[in-house]
Amino acid sequence: MRRLKTHLGHATVRYLMGFAGVFAAFGLVAERASSADASNGAPTATAVRASEWPVFRGDALADGVAQGRLPERLEVLWKFSSKEHGFEATAAIVDGMVFVGSLDGNFYALSLDKGEVKWKYPTELGFSAPAAVKDGRLFVGDTDGKFYCFEAATGKPLWGHEAGGEINSGPNFYRNNVLFGSQDATLYCLDAQSGKLVWKYSIGDQIRCSPTVVEGRAFLAGCDAKLHVIDLEKGEALATVEIDGPTGCTPAVGGGRVFFGTEGSTFFSIDWKAAKIIWPFKSQRNMPIRSSAAVTPEAVIFGGRDKQVYALDPIDGHELWRFAAKARVDSSPVVVGSRVFVGSADGRLYALDRKTGKKVWDYEAGGEFAASPAIAAGRLVIGNTNGTLYCFGARPP
Repeated sequence: MRRLKTHLGHATVRYLMGFAGVFAAFGLVAERASSADASNGAPTATAVRASEWPVFRGDALADGVAQGRLPERLEVLWKFSSKEHGFEATAAIVDGMVFVGSLDGNFYALSLDKGEVKWKYPTELGFSAPAAVKDGRLFVGDTDGKFYCFEAATGKPLWGHEAGGEINSGPNFYRNNVLFGSQDATLYCLDAQSGKLVWKYSIGDQIRCSPTVVEGRAFLAGCDAKLHVIDLEKGEALATVEIDGPTGCTPAVGGGRVFFGTEGSTFFSIDWKAAKIIWPFKSQRNMPIRSSAAVTPEAVIFGGRDKQVYALDPIDGHELWRFAAKARVDSSPVVVGSRVFVGSADGRLYALDRKTGKKVWDYEAGGEFAASPAIAAGRLVIGNTNGTLYCFGARPP
């Protein structure tokens, strides 16, 4: 135990000794959630393979932790450029393919090894929402409010569903259903095979976040300044928690808590079973938080429009470290081994030491990074607002 204290500090020791109800045996908690949801067909922390990044934030819990590894030294392996406009959507990676929508109007499927276009689908307005892949099918919504299901390998359209507003939400899954939110203030639950509506749940304002799924519940952080806990069988609210402002951040689950920030510059830890706030953390510069968090037993990590990347103690919310970028950080960080990768509006992709927050690497691309990293099979894929999609990895010897 002394060794743990030396390397990880008092927060981790308290986590191991006295936080059994929330983060104690975090891996076991995640495993139980995975076992419960794996039978429902939902991708979860332990169900997702290291070769895949099938949903926004990597798994159904939206914890932003990659299952695989990246090489110590990253190089640009390939670039793909759209004709105009940029990439705001985070990519999905499954079966050696990269799936990402662009604001140029097209949805692209590229090979992970070379960045070659395998298929594309044109729309009038394009895509700002991340895609998700399950059972050979690709699901994504566009800025015109249409939700699509494609055959992932070929791009063959299988079905579509019209929402009443722009879709910024990435899909998630429960049993044989697919879930997504829309700016029409509705969370939709559709049969993934047919596209038939199973149920819908409406709130008081827009939905911009992706729904998070755990233990038969969906978590929805809305522009109505509430966290909604929704029964996925009935499509009804189990509880709501008042927060300080609207948000489009996707809630991240760790143990018995859910974490996210708001436009009111507050980052919340909420006990999702008791439906009560455990602690809030307030940004000193009072700037909005649009970055979804990455959650580990040691730290909760997110960016802010105040140009900072924060790491907080998940137990009590005290600041562990912070890193100053040169512009706002709307990109959501991803934890990979001992590093944290995150983009910034300063045009840089950063790698930070997970324990200290010190910069260990960066790449200056120009433009802005609003999208988040997708990490699988030893590759990191991210696009910027200049319309370039980058794939980083190690070149073969």
